[in-house]
Amino acid sequence: MKTFVVGISGVTNGGKTTLAKKLQKQLPNCSVISQDDYFKPESEIKIDENGFLQYDELEALNMETLMSAVYSQMKNPRNSLESDDLESAEEVPILIIEGFLLYTYNTRVYEPPDPPGYFDGHVWPMYLKHRKEIEDIARNIVYLDGTKSEEDLFSRIYNDLIEERAKQKCLQITPKVPSNSTSRVL
Repeated sequence: MKTFVVGISGVTNGGKTTLAKKLQKQLPNCSVISQDDYFKPESEIKIDENGFLQYDELEALNMETLMSAVYSQMKNPRNSLESDDLESAEEVPILIIEGFLLYTYNTRVYEPPDPPGYFDGHVWPMYLKHRKEIEDIARNIVYLDGTKSEEDLFSRIYNDLIEERAKQKCLQITPKVPSNSTSRVL
């Protein structure tokens, strides 16, 4: 069965994991892969001229391992919730990949606080770099307004996913679709 892949991205400590886990609880046959689970050991993370560990760079991640997990999950989707519910087992599997590759510049509160200059001097420039890269290669990107409430954002994404899943279910009935997956970056 074709897996519907959703990317949730944003600024470090912006609520991506919280949103992904909440969606996973509400959507049948939904799994989450968190990019944070694929950081290299601290000893392998570069340090910039200001002494900051460069966790907001792709080089800080074991991307091959992460991509292997993504491809494995797409090839053999597993239901995130143990269930005997046949309707949920028949649903198009959803794989949510959440990570920091796209950012939304907004005021944030981070505990413990970042060292002075870290966000403006490192996180934001890395955001701009990665956002440009993903915009050059991705399609169907939906940007969310970070000033909206957590519940408003969840509701919008949940409804979008239900709608997209229904479209995917219809496409699976039509044998004209050659692709193994559909991607959507949120």
